[in-house]
Amino acid sequence: MAEGTTAERPAGAPAAPEHLDVLIVGAGISGIDAAYHLQKRCPGKSWAVLEARAAIGGTWDLFRFPGIRSDSDMYTLGFPFRPWRGEKAIVDGAAIRAYVEETARHYGIDRRIRFSHKVVRASWSSAQALWTVETEGGAAFTCGFLFSCSGYYDYDRGHRPDWPGEADFGGRIVHPQHWPADLDHAGKKIVVIGSGATAVTLVPALAQDAAHVTMLQRSPTYIVARPSRDNLAHWLQRRLPAGLADAAIRWKNVLLGIFFFSRARKRPERVRAAILKLVSEQLTPGYDVARDFSPSYNPWDQRLCLVPDGDLFAAMNAGTVSILTDRIERFSATGLTLASGAELPADIVVTATGIVVRLLGGIALEVDGAAVNVADRFSYKGMMLSDVPNLFLSFGYTNASWTLKCDLTARYVCRLLRHMDRRGYRSCAPRLGEAATERHAMLDFSSGYVRRAEGSLPSQGPKAPWRVHQNYLKDLAQMSLRPVTDAAMEFRKHD
Repeated sequence: MAEGTTAERPAGAPAAPEHLDVLIVGAGISGIDAAYHLQKRCPGKSWAVLEARAAIGGTWDLFRFPGIRSDSDMYTLGFPFRPWRGEKAIVDGAAIRAYVEETARHYGIDRRIRFSHKVVRASWSSAQALWTVETEGGAAFTCGFLFSCSGYYDYDRGHRPDWPGEADFGGRIVHPQHWPADLDHAGKKIVVIGSGATAVTLVPALAQDAAHVTMLQRSPTYIVARPSRDNLAHWLQRRLPAGLADAAIRWKNVLLGIFFFSRARKRPERVRAAILKLVSEQLTPGYDVARDFSPSYNPWDQRLCLVPDGDLFAAMNAGTVSILTDRIERFSATGLTLASGAELPADIVVTATGIVVRLLGGIALEVDGAAVNVADRFSYKGMMLSDVPNLFLSFGYTNASWTLKCDLTARYVCRLLRHMDRRGYRSCAPRLGEAATERHAMLDFSSGYVRRAEGSLPSQGPKAPWRVHQNYLKDLAQMSLRPVTDAAMEFRKHD
């Protein structure tokens, strides 16, 4: 049957599900990356992208709060097949969104995206070697392979604690994940609750027009200033052919990231001291750096926060921003009452309190009629679930650019599909057996969003292929250089 057609059916009968070889879920960076590799490396496959929202871009279309930007350099966050050549390495959300949209148009991927198709259920049939995929609007599909590129958090809601007295507050409370378009913050006293990447992005941006912005944190986060412009990258671009410069810049940033992460793991106290020294050099003499910038955990036990060109520190020195390390007792009519007894006045309170982790975009999975509890499964190479056939997941790094791992995953999936076509296989599933009975958390991070998600994520095992590396070089060797066949992967022909 031709792609997108249905057989003749009696009048009034429901339409048969549309069949495609591969369905990609999500039209963000990882979804566009997966689509590019699929159409290039597996040109005979029929495919489409199902996107829950009405636009391309994923995270970069959803988040619209002031100052939204990358916290990874665009030379590694960008697509390897369409390298970033913009003026800055750290750029705003609008520039990233435009880059993803332009990439999708350039390769004709945008014509294969079905917008407003939110996948709610996917059921695998071993008898048919097919996934049946249902969407919120009632559209149904079947596919041989399902590729989830829907990110790792809930797009519908962010993490939002409740505090006593919120109903008494006379101002406005907003969450960055759903920033109100009508919010006028000019001349207002603003409190941003949180100390993570979103908070350190929002605070200096709001301070440009606000009367004053206070970043209220329960505990400090490691914050590192970095130039938004990569001078070495521009030097290389002027002196090398474009393709060679792109590769050199990308590898330079990959290797520097691996080096600094490894250094933080091996010499945490030394790295901590270096970070705090850099912070103290950015602030006015005598500032209590230990109080507001020295976390109780080691560097890279949680993700470091990047401030391009030291914008947060510059706003603090200018007096438009302050950081307060304290806890909230309750809201009052005019602001917040803190555990220290201090009263913090506010016209607007921003709850930059984190995300809600939601793997697979919340899709309800079934295999042969039995519900799949993702938390019961093991992660295979960080891209499949144990005993779940023909399902791939794009899940990036916590200590480097998301795209690095997603691109490796997309390439690996294409290698796997080509291998299966050559051998006549219709399904593949990683089988746990006795190889990985020892469970470890999938993400070795102490961040709040990770701890809250411990009961919803798969586990990793003690060794390959069940070990989830947070290291691009190890993954490159495992996913690009080694065969797609191993003792854990079961292939079937379904004759």
